[in-house]
Formats: sequence, C-alpha cells, structure tokens
Amino acid sequence: MINPQDSVDHSKKSDYRTIEQTMEKLSGGTRRLAAQLTTSASLDSLWNVLTDYDRLSHYIPNLLSSKKIFQRNNNVHLKQVGAQDFLGMKFSAEVTINLFEDKKLGLLKFDLIKGDFRKFEGSWKIQNIKGTSKNSLIYDLTVQGCQWMPIGMIEKRLKRDLSENLIAVDRQAKSTIK
Repeated sequence: MINPQDSVDHSKKSDYRTIEQTMEKLSGGTRRLAAQLTTSASLDSLWNVLTDYDRLSHYIPNLLSSKKIFQRNNNVHLKQVGAQDFLGMKFSAEVTINLFEDKKLGLLKFDLIKGDFRKFEGSWKIQNIKGTSKNSLIYDLTVQGCQWMPIGMIEKRLKRDLSENLIAVDRQAKSTIK
C-alpha cells in the first residue's frame, strides 16, 4: 500500500509512531491520499475517539465543527466544517457525509452527500498487526475540489493534514485510557 519514498517518521520521545503515506493523482483534479499510523492504542479506544462525532473538532486540527445530524443503526450523517490558512488567506470547506460503521471490521466508510467538494469519500480503518499488540490506523481519502478550488496547490497541505489527523486521533485514544 505504501510507497517508501512517501514515508514520514513522526517519532516523539519513546512513543512508537510511524506514519506512511501515498498520494495518487487521478483524472479531473482528483487526489487519492492514504496515510497509515502504527500505534499501541487499542481498537476500542481508537474506535471510541473516531465515533465521538460531536467532539471530533476538539482534537482534530483544522476541524472547526463536527455534528451528528442523523443516526440509524450503523449509518450516520455528519456535518463538518474545516478551515485552513493557505498563502495568507482563510479557506474553509463544509461537507455533509454519509458514514457507515462496522466495528467488527474496524471500518468507518464515508462518502459525500453535499458540500464544497465534487468528491469527498474514504475510510478510517483499524487493523491489528499480526503477532503484536499494536494496531494500524489507516485513513484513506479521495477528494476532488470544485472548479474554484486549486487542488494541486493544496495537495501538500492535505498530506500534512492526514498525518496530523492520525496523530490527533492516536493521542486522544491514548489519553482516554490513562
């Protein structure tokens, strides 16, 4: 899955943390990004953080708000607003996403209902690393901006944000078990 050229090591102190990333340029200004983090956080603690929808903006950088607007069984609709400073300009985007929860598989799959993107879909996946007590947390995102959104200019920012999001989820998951 991961190209070693795109690997980034975000080790801090004695905390074991490795982030690997890939990015694909698809047609029509679409980008597919994937990031993976190795963590000692448990599936349950990671899952609890990822599904605490109304509090995601408390610890995910650049997420201004996240609100659950619908839930039936394992189907959830969320309204989220993110913001960035980019080249000295404030940039914000809003999405309403349809999310499907499958805790048994450690999978949260989402796709765009409406928002400031033509395409915004992907998943969060938590997988045990065989033979260890560690887990992989994987965030996969396919995004296509609107006509006025220069996706090529913001792709580096998107890559950095994916890493920051993984670290924030990991940090929160580890802080809730202490």
